[in-house]
Amino acid sequence: MLEELQRRNYSEITTRKYLQVVTDFARHFGKSPDKLGPNELRSYQAYLLKERKLTPGTAVNCVAALRFFFVKTLKRNHYREFLPYPKDRRQLPTVLSSEEVSRLINAAGTLFRRTLLITLYGTGMRRAELARLKVSDIDSERMMIRMNCGKGGRSRDLPLSPALLETLREYWRWRKPKTYLFPSRDPRRGPEQPISDKSVWLACQEAARHAGLSKRITPAHAAA
Repeated sequence: MLEELQRRNYSEITTRKYLQVVTDFARHFGKSPDKLGPNELRSYQAYLLKERKLTPGTAVNCVAALRFFFVKTLKRNHYREFLPYPKDRRQLPTVLSSEEVSRLINAAGTLFRRTLLITLYGTGMRRAELARLKVSDIDSERMMIRMNCGKGGRSRDLPLSPALLETLREYWRWRKPKTYLFPSRDPRRGPEQPISDKSVWLACQEAARHAGLSKRITPAHAAA
């Protein structure tokens, strides 16, 4: 499966997640995944939604990984019908007003988190992209932020505003990050490693609580 993912040039993040999904699937039944079939797939998908209570979006990613394993790796094309994508009945995301975004950022507390949220809401990048943003991705001459590991492994440029650039410079003078713009302080992640995308989510949640915002706030609102 790893060779098939690499041959198709899947991103490192997607590769790691797909392998983990299939590993969890195999461990759930205590068997090699190629020995499992339609009955196990049906019960496992129900388990993900009913017992683990995964969101439809997360469950879709699990189905995609299992589809890759059975269809692309094992060449069992007929397994597609046993791996339907769950319907997503979520409501449209809440959109924050400019005043609410300002309250959220001002409630961030530390310069680290304030810069994190300003970058997130000032560019609309995804939280995984923000977590892995490198110092070298900031191009002050072109006034662009280079995203080298975007969704699907695609690269793209995001505009860098003068206000955001000034904030990033102030932050850099204080923190002096070397590789990743937002390095982790967790010793378990090792030296010079980025924060996790969960840290971005937590920063949004805590800032929203301190700001007294009653809306359900997630990093996804940055793109709104």
